[in-house]
Amino acid sequence: MSPILNQSFVIKRSVFQPCLELYPMEEWNLLMEKMNKKNRFKKKNNDFIRRFSAGVKVIEIDATGRMLIPKNLVEIASISKEVVLSSAINIIEIWDKDSYEKVLEETAEDFAELAEEVMGDDGDDESYVS
Repeated sequence: MSPILNQSFVIKRSVFQPCLELYPMEEWNLLMEKMNKKNRFKKKNNDFIRRFSAGVKVIEIDATGRMLIPKNLVEIASISKEVVLSSAINIIEIWDKDSYEKVLEETAEDFAELAEEVMGDDGDDESYVS
C-alpha cells in the first residue's frame, strides 16, 4: 500500500460545491495551522471556522484499500450510486457522478475566460512559458 494510504484523512463538505473534500492528514494540519492564526475575537473569523469545520470526520483506509464515507456526508453531497474522484491539487473532491457532470457542463463555456483570468500573466504570479 502507498505510504499516503497508511495515514489518516479528513473528509468534509465543500465550501463552494455540492461535493466532499478529502484531505491527507498532512494537508489538513497545514490548513489548521493557517486557521489557528485567525483572530477568534472577530465574529467573521469565528463564523467561518465554525462553518468550515462543520461535519469534519477523520477516516482511515482499511486493509483492502477502501474508505467508509459517513452517511451524513454522503447525503450532504447527494451521492447516490456512482462516484467521481477529482484531483484538486492537494486534496481530492468526491462527487456524485451526475452532479459532477452537470457542474462541468455548466462551466464549460466560461472555461477559456476563466483559464485566462486565473492562469494569465497578471504580474502577481509566476508566468509560464510554453
